[in-house]
Amino acid sequence: MKLRWRFGIIAGLFLAIFSLYPQGKLLWNRDGEWNGHYAYNDIDEVAYASYLKALIDGRPRKNDPYTGRDEEPGKPQPESLFSIQFAAPYTIALPARLLGIDAPWAMTISGAVAIFLTGLAIFWLIGMITGDSLYAMADALIVIVFGALFAGEGAIGEITGWGYSYPYFPGFRRYLPAMAMAAFFFFVPLVWKLLSSGSPPYEGGVAPASGDEVVLSSAPEVDSAAQRTTPAGKPGHPSFVRRGAFFRSPHAALLISLSALCFGYMVFSYFYIWTTAAAWLGCLLVCWLVGRPEGFGRDVKRLVILGVGCGVFVVPYAWMLSQRSTTMDEVQLLVHTHSPDLWRMPSLISCGVLILIAVFVVSGIIRLRERGTLFAISLALSVIAVFNQQVITGQALQPIHYQVFIGNYVAGLALIVTFALVWRGLEGREARHWRMAIAGLAAIAVMWGIVECHYTVRILDDVNIARDEAFPVGKRMAEIARSDPDARRRTVLYVGTAEADDFPTLAPQSVLWARHQHLFAGVTWQENKERYYQQLYYQGVTPLQLAEGMKHEGDIVSVIALFGWGRHTDRLNSEYQPLKFAEVDEEAQRYAAYIADLDTRRPEMVPLDYLIAPADGFYPDNINKWYQRDAGETFGKYTLFRLTPR
Repeated sequence: MKLRWRFGIIAGLFLAIFSLYPQGKLLWNRDGEWNGHYAYNDIDEVAYASYLKALIDGRPRKNDPYTGRDEEPGKPQPESLFSIQFAAPYTIALPARLLGIDAPWAMTISGAVAIFLTGLAIFWLIGMITGDSLYAMADALIVIVFGALFAGEGAIGEITGWGYSYPYFPGFRRYLPAMAMAAFFFFVPLVWKLLSSGSPPYEGGVAPASGDEVVLSSAPEVDSAAQRTTPAGKPGHPSFVRRGAFFRSPHAALLISLSALCFGYMVFSYFYIWTTAAAWLGCLLVCWLVGRPEGFGRDVKRLVILGVGCGVFVVPYAWMLSQRSTTMDEVQLLVHTHSPDLWRMPSLISCGVLILIAVFVVSGIIRLRERGTLFAISLALSVIAVFNQQVITGQALQPIHYQVFIGNYVAGLALIVTFALVWRGLEGREARHWRMAIAGLAAIAVMWGIVECHYTVRILDDVNIARDEAFPVGKRMAEIARSDPDARRRTVLYVGTAEADDFPTLAPQSVLWARHQHLFAGVTWQENKERYYQQLYYQGVTPLQLAEGMKHEGDIVSVIALFGWGRHTDRLNSEYQPLKFAEVDEEAQRYAAYIADLDTRRPEMVPLDYLIAPADGFYPDNINKWYQRDAGETFGKYTLFRLTPR
């Protein structure tokens, strides 16, 4: 059946609306006082947006928006997490620069576009398998909307009382993993089309190329009478393949090229997604070799050629990775272990899919050697593989990212593909009651999407309001920068933590310290700590207050700044060690020694050019000791001061 793409567009539009929900919520909360900022879905988005802003401004790939230390002739910079994963931000930055779109709007638009395309890709895959556009629309919504649920997270935690509402649709985090997600979910149907095209009843939705014989699949629609009357090995029989047909098929070559390009885009966009794609491709090859569907020899050749094409992109990636900064290793929390990881929700779902497939095969509902069955098995196996590759490699890198950003969606897709195989062989599926049931599934998915939005967006309401309130002073700094050729070398002391983290999204000046500053290559871990010491000192925080905040008041900002991301939560690695009070006291003593020696260490202090502080008159005395402030400019709740060294 010919796909009716309007159903895919409807699914994509619903997903895009969900992606825009946080922005709508910010507009609602601001009640006519919105200043123009974007609402972020995750606190890490500020780092991505800052890097994007630098690219839009024409700064080099190896840039550091927080310190202004970009790569220059004669001053090479090591690779950072952002400079290696450059494909997604450049995809946004280049058209944004051409069209004059600033970083906040680019973030908002790109998120909606990415998730729209992801939904369209899933619709395409399920549509090719089933030939049912309505069913494909419902499945596209289910895979994405239930993504947080498939990870065992999201709104369900608060609803059931055993957790809290986090995160908001993880696949919607802009621009990573959102942009890489779209590439992955186009990669999957392209590979399906590669393996199934030219195989009556044309599972890939494409007729055979002129002059090529085809391989019949074992799909339910195969004409069993024709199979009985056609000798094996002759045209018309499922087992017939004209030798060399692959090499004369421009269609296959195009599919391989497009698939490899999608893989390459993933490689230079997001580690967790391209490694999942690689694991799936390997599982797919194994499934084909073991299952040996009709014409598997041709398929294996195609997969091997595709694998070589994908491998081409890994070579420069590996070289760039070898040039990485030392801070990159310090924040990635690599764990050396051979222990299996079997109890994460996506793995459990995948195991359930394998059991379900076994039941369907034994009951005769689907056939094991059918391409679709092997395809579903490969998806489920790939999820288990990414969570347990350390059994062989001995290295595990923050598996929580597989759980919430890709493994959950692949597990959901495996489940959906399995039911799609059953659905396409169901007699009477065009009956009214079946159509109503599928429409009901789509409606349930939409309603759950609204539930996820309601529960998970509100936890970021306050910080998004604060960021929007600081938007005018950020724009003022951008205006000042236009007349300052060395703007990125000017340093701003921003009293607010969330606002400082967000500042490089709005203006090119550097900041003294920000929560995501150490993710870039501009500072070492030790310099990052000393910058934080200076931030605390200027804010008037005493060593005792620092220690008490980390011990008893939940000061995770200081924990992250002084001990790293792996010490504030057990989500990021299996070797999490709770922070001990003795460690906190030792760090407070180091801070005390640092500020006591500031007079003799003045050359090592970061020179400040501007201060942005609350307009209510809170100006720490320690700033006045070192700098003289001008009269200042007030923008809503914030006042901007120019600083002159005393």
